[in-house]
Amino acid sequence: MQIMKHCLLPSITSATRTIKSLLASLAFLGSAALFAQNAPQQDLQRTTLTTGMYQITAQVALTPQQREIGLMFRKEMPQHEGMIFIFEEPSQQCFWMKNTLLPLTAAFVADDGTIVNLEDMKPQTTDSHCSTKPVRYVLEMNQGWFAKKAIKAGARLSGAPFDVKR
Repeated sequence: MQIMKHCLLPSITSATRTIKSLLASLAFLGSAALFAQNAPQQDLQRTTLTTGMYQITAQVALTPQQREIGLMFRKEMPQHEGMIFIFEEPSQQCFWMKNTLLPLTAAFVADDGTIVNLEDMKPQTTDSHCSTKPVRYVLEMNQGWFAKKAIKAGARLSGAPFDVKR
């Protein structure tokens, strides 16, 4: 019996080390996933939009996960850049700013590119900001961008998302 213990001991010790190593790896992956959840999205497709003489480089949030994360955790965004959220069907769209560090303005946009309404949104709040009618697109820009350029509801955006025939 004593011989059996000696034979099993190295394999138990080896198994214990393997389990500890796996647990350490899982803990590392878990912390990496947690960091990724608290980091801005990277590598989104981009599109160019225009309104009047102004050009916008917009990141495209197309999938449910991309739309859910949006501009969360960003500390800055260049003035000519934004994010366009594209939904499958027009409906009333509502946005909030939980985990979003930048003050933004949301332009709720109809299928033809017409801005339906604009909503200024305060950072890190859960207040709902909604479209006044069903829309498929929402363009978020730094707060004040639309006002500085005198762009209001009724103005039109053009670019690839609005060129699609539905």
